[in-house]
Amino acid sequence: MITWIVLGLIALLVFWVVAIYNRLVKNRQLVEEGWSGIDVQLKRRHDLIPNLVETVKGYAKHEEGVLTKVVELRNSATKAQSAGEKAPIENQLTQTLRQLFALAEAYPDLKANQNFQDLQNQIAMIEEQLQLARRYYNGTARDNNILVQSFPSNMIARTFGFAQAEYFEIELEAERATPQVQF
Repeated sequence: MITWIVLGLIALLVFWVVAIYNRLVKNRQLVEEGWSGIDVQLKRRHDLIPNLVETVKGYAKHEEGVLTKVVELRNSATKAQSAGEKAPIENQLTQTLRQLFALAEAYPDLKANQNFQDLQNQIAMIEEQLQLARRYYNGTARDNNILVQSFPSNMIARTFGFAQAEYFEIELEAERATPQVQF
């Protein structure tokens, strides 16, 4: 009788470990799926940037510094692999793209150019999708990190090599600052 009780407890323990392990695997897959969503949007943005730069070049020849920086950041961003590597570069690229769009105000012909407007609208749409993908990724990273850090699942996570996921965070102080509204 004691043997059956011990075997039952062992079976319960094994099922419990398997259940936690499967939750950890599910969360890791959700994090990878979230990162894939960010990657898709970043690729779309990176593919549009050369067209945007070429469109602006003809109008803003003396703004070469901004154009060069956009291209350099795009190239750096395509080489980065992890969220920790990509996030700061992508944040800088977002800031530089804003500077590039601000140039349109100084060049009315550029602002009126249909190709430029189409590219600007496409990038704005991608930025919105990217924001949604970042939010999803960070939510899955949070859920994964809670499971990896919480007792008793942290023992299983440590045993099987599950790690915390990095958040895709805003690192530029200008992005965190409250906008100033003046009338």
